[in-house]
Amino acid sequence: MRLEDYWGVGPKTKTRLTDALGTEAAIDAIESADLRALADAGITRGRATRILRRANGDAGMSMLGTSDARNVYDELLSLAGEYAVTEHAADRIRVLTPLTDREAITDRLDSVLAAREAWDSLDEADRDAVLDAFARYDERGGTERAAVETALALREAGLRGETFAALDDVDPDALREAAGALGYVSEGRVVDGADDELDRLRRQHEAAKSLANDAFDVLDTVRDSGVRTLDDFEHAVVEYVTRETDLTRSDVQRAAADDPVDAADFVSTTLRALAADLEEQVADREETVEAEIREAVETARDDVDAAVAAVDDIGFALSLARFAEAHDLRRPTLVDDGLAVTGARNLLLSGDVQPVTYGVGEHALAGNAGVDRAGNGAAGDITPPSGDRVTVLTGANSGGKTTLLETLCQVVLLTAMGLPVPAEAAEIGAFDTVVFHRRHASFNAGVLESTLKSIVPPLTDDGRALMLVDEFEAITEPGRAADLLNGLVQLTVDRGALGVYVTHLADELSPLPSQARIDGIFAEGLTQDLALQVDYQPRFGTVGKSTPEFIVSRLVANARDRAERQGFEALAAAVGEEAVQRTLSDAQWDGE
Repeated sequence: MRLEDYWGVGPKTKTRLTDALGTEAAIDAIESADLRALADAGITRGRATRILRRANGDAGMSMLGTSDARNVYDELLSLAGEYAVTEHAADRIRVLTPLTDREAITDRLDSVLAAREAWDSLDEADRDAVLDAFARYDERGGTERAAVETALALREAGLRGETFAALDDVDPDALREAAGALGYVSEGRVVDGADDELDRLRRQHEAAKSLANDAFDVLDTVRDSGVRTLDDFEHAVVEYVTRETDLTRSDVQRAAADDPVDAADFVSTTLRALAADLEEQVADREETVEAEIREAVETARDDVDAAVAAVDDIGFALSLARFAEAHDLRRPTLVDDGLAVTGARNLLLSGDVQPVTYGVGEHALAGNAGVDRAGNGAAGDITPPSGDRVTVLTGANSGGKTTLLETLCQVVLLTAMGLPVPAEAAEIGAFDTVVFHRRHASFNAGVLESTLKSIVPPLTDDGRALMLVDEFEAITEPGRAADLLNGLVQLTVDRGALGVYVTHLADELSPLPSQARIDGIFAEGLTQDLALQVDYQPRFGTVGKSTPEFIVSRLVANARDRAERQGFEALAAAVGEEAVQRTLSDAQWDGE
């Protein structure tokens, strides 16, 4: 395959990769999803991420049917990346894509949950040891030696289980011996510290070279010592060089000139010969040491390669395990059809979040199976009706309808990536496309056209779509929006898709298909701080109410002056003064 055949690799990117890595290495980096290599080659991390996602999961990326779905996908990976134990693990998380094979989804779920179980089994001290080992791995640039030392540290921390089986198969003694040799040869040179004798010879060679370069200074120094004869001079030179180079007298004497013309000739000839002899000794010793190092590494090559691969894979699995633990993610049940969650939470919300239970399509969630679809489902342990292909979600402003759509999108995308989900239980069907459309308050024909172009084709294409569409009426006039929404609901049913449509137009919809139902979210009053109190759990088979009296009540209570209060009281009369007064009274009573 050619570099330019990969998505996102144009002429400029190809040239940059080829110049930095070479064609073959660049292709290997793309195929192995090595984001670091592409970034080091000068490709921005964002572009490199997009290239690798398309190269390694193009079919899965087509599941993201809208920009809002892609935004949720990016937010999930960004959140998961916060728990990465190494930079490379963070890179691998960034390029995760939805999987198109159910067996692959199951395999990754098994791996992540097994890693979480192993992580849960460690005490705080062992967890710190593992994280410290990975931190040192990053600090040392992820080299082979760093990987070997990390593998040894992980073994000592007691990580066990399927995820870490690769560590059980390596020979720790061979790794320790290899760790002492790895990294001592860099760019064709044995580095300092690898061998004491080589280090000594190098120091002596450098000293001899320095003296040879300053031969006239040596000559003057020895002459100034007061020697009279040439023999005394030659002896003094040998003694001086011996002191300056840390060589033995015999080492220097062997390099001494035999028949010098004069004192200057003796000094320069001796020092050049000595430097040349030491240079040869350094080369011989370096060759010997390098051979010994390479032999030690090659003896443990299989164990070293296993350690390098294991550290990367374990870092990736542990990162996802920490993400799953931090957010109490659970294994979803893969089903052929349907989408249902019990106790689901939105991962992007913080604080005290009310979990919700919801479902569309066929499902078999445990709970109160006797709850009917006529609106008798209040908050609590409930089960959504099974079998409806479409739900129309209604209710109060700020009632969490959009958040529920986003939560369902999160659960489906996490499952598609083989990751556990933020719910006590979940049944997730197979979807080829997820169409998540947030409310966009732009009221013009262009927005309507672009929206229809983004949400209708997935319904008409081959494959099964999941439609999560928020307040369609925000982009056209309400009367026509109701007509269009009716058409979308019917099309969703006809195409065998699943859909959740949020709207305030439930009363204006014509009779829905038999495979559709209306659910509602209800505001219940005001808190003592006059904040809107909402039961975020939808009630099935009933239209939710926007209850404007609660909002008006808050405005009346918070009015800045008498004139403003009178204005809001006029609105209170319009929406029901008795309800407003009752709300204010209830809020006051709660405050007492």
